[in-house]
Amino acid sequence: MSRYSTYTSRPGDVARRRGGAVVMTSELTGGWAPRVWVGAPAPGGLALPAAHPTAAHLYSPRGVHLDASHLVVADSGNHRVLVWHGVPTSDEQPADVVLGQPDERTEGRAAGGRGPERGMAVPCGVLVHEGRLVVADAWNHRVLVWDTVPVTSDVAPDLVLGQDDPAAVEPNRGRGCAADSMYWPFGIAVVGGRFWVADTGNRRVLGWDGGLPDHDRPADVVLGQPDAAHREENRGGDVGPDSFRWPHDVTGTDDLLLVADAGDHRVLGWTPHPGADGPAGTVLGQPDLRSAEEWPYGPHTGDRFRSPYAVALLDGTLAVADTANNRILLWDGVPADGRAADHVLGQPSFAANGENRWSAVDRDTLCWPYGLSLHGDRLAVADSGNNRVMLWGRS
Repeated sequence: MSRYSTYTSRPGDVARRRGGAVVMTSELTGGWAPRVWVGAPAPGGLALPAAHPTAAHLYSPRGVHLDASHLVVADSGNHRVLVWHGVPTSDEQPADVVLGQPDERTEGRAAGGRGPERGMAVPCGVLVHEGRLVVADAWNHRVLVWDTVPVTSDVAPDLVLGQDDPAAVEPNRGRGCAADSMYWPFGIAVVGGRFWVADTGNRRVLGWDGGLPDHDRPADVVLGQPDAAHREENRGGDVGPDSFRWPHDVTGTDDLLLVADAGDHRVLGWTPHPGADGPAGTVLGQPDLRSAEEWPYGPHTGDRFRSPYAVALLDGTLAVADTANNRILLWDGVPADGRAADHVLGQPSFAANGENRWSAVDRDTLCWPYGLSLHGDRLAVADSGNNRVMLWGRS
């Protein structure tokens, strides 16, 4: 007869161990369960990056976008973006399109040395908006835009934001920080009628009025700095409601803007959307807007983060990639009071934080989840440390 042990850290926080496997309960996960993964070859062991990549393998993916017609993955370690036309239905399903490299077998920055015009360097954020594909080409300090989602590989972007031309890749255009320059842009989103970029290396968030621009131009909004020329961590002082240390992702609704400030271990919220630099009104992950404490050991809770690199909000479901705690936290509705998450994925309890639960890679374990995308009853997770992207479904 099987024996079970129970792990708890609060009411409703329950997982069971049967034999050597942790069995996650629906109450703990909110009904979310893993369905399909792409990138890693099999459960049971860490998938190391292939010496010669294929369209079916990933190396440290950091960004993901999911909609009814596409899965798009920033295959960051291979300096490329993979596109599936249609949502994958089986494990290890190869991508249909490879961007940033001349073919599926090439890796390396600048298209394996060919040049940045059709190459990338550590792409992170990916997005499809109104039929246009957008990529945050982080280490080339620019955002790339295709007017349509390519159906063939090795297609050059139609627009480059943040650089003077498609061959330029210098931080802040090789000049000083300005409203038209970037330094390590990681996260991108279109929220509340604006296009937002988490300009991480400049410790700020940029916003363009009117949605995704159709030409390279300065941002209309700069959050997190006193003006467009400044780029100091936390505005050069103590953490506060209007500062960032490592802003990494953006999400929200028409009247709410959320920014994952990974370096300060928190998510900041503005209601309504800010039209200029100003303080956030709410915070998740910290007791107040002037705290930035990290708790690296444990036991952990559902209301504190360690390096939250991604945040996603859709139809009342809020998801936060609590990256250094190797878990996804979920809220049923956006909390206005900083309350603890309702559900957790990837761990046997809210108190645990081990990489792959300090055990083997399995279908419901996580190692440094880095990117999130919500669509309907599906959640896509860039499980960076396991070199895969997981598609979860909610029953």
